[in-house]
Amino acid sequence: MQALSKTNLADGAIEAIRNDILGKRWAVGDKLPNEASLSATLSVSRGTVREAVRVLVSQGYLETRQGSGTYVRSTSDAGQPLTMARRASLRDQFEARCALDIEAARLTAMRKTPEVIAELRRLLNERGSYAGGDETAFIERDLAFHKAVIAASGNRAMIEIYDFFSASIADTIAATLGKDVPEPDMQAHADIVDAIETGDPDQADAAVRRFMAPVLAALDRMILS
Repeated sequence: MQALSKTNLADGAIEAIRNDILGKRWAVGDKLPNEASLSATLSVSRGTVREAVRVLVSQGYLETRQGSGTYVRSTSDAGQPLTMARRASLRDQFEARCALDIEAARLTAMRKTPEVIAELRRLLNERGSYAGGDETAFIERDLAFHKAVIAASGNRAMIEIYDFFSASIADTIAATLGKDVPEPDMQAHADIVDAIETGDPDQADAAVRRFMAPVLAALDRMILS
C-alpha cells in the first residue's frame, strides 16, 4: 500500500484498500490496521480513511464491529458476476429482509399517523431513482426509507434487529444496482406507502410481497441456471 497523490484522495484510498483486499493481503476475517495506521500509510486524513471504509462496507468487502474494529468480509471482486454461492447467500438475505419488511409494514399500517405517512413520502422523494453516479449515497437514501417503515412499526425489538442487520440489508440494496438482480422501482416503493396509508395490514403485506417477488424470482433463476 502506497501513499496517495493529493487528487481524489477518497477514491484513491478506496482503490488502494480494495486492491489490497483483492490481492489477499488480508484473509477473510482478518482485522484491518486501525484508522491511524491506515491514515499514515496512505498519507490521508482519518476522515478520508473513514469514508473509504464506509464505501467498502457498503460494497461488501469489509464489515465494522462496534468496539472491535474493521474486518475483511470478502476477498472476491464485487464487480464480477454473482457466483452461485453468492446468489444463494443473497437469496437467504432477501428472504430474511422480506420477513422483517412484511411484518413491519403490517404493524405500521395498523399504527400509522398522518405524520408517519408524510415522513415516508418525504424520504421516498429524497431517495429518488438510481441513474448511476454515487452508489453509496443512493444505498443510504434507500435504506433510510426502509428503516423508517421499520421504525414506524413501533416494535423496538424489530427496530434493533433491523439495525443489527443493516449492513446485510445494504448489501441486498447494492445487489439490485448491478446487472444480475432487478431494482424495485419508485412505483413499487410508493405502492408500499399507499398500502400502509389504507390502514389495512393485508394490503401492506401484499405490497411488500409484490415488491420482493421479482428480486427473489431473479435469484431463483440464477441459482438454477
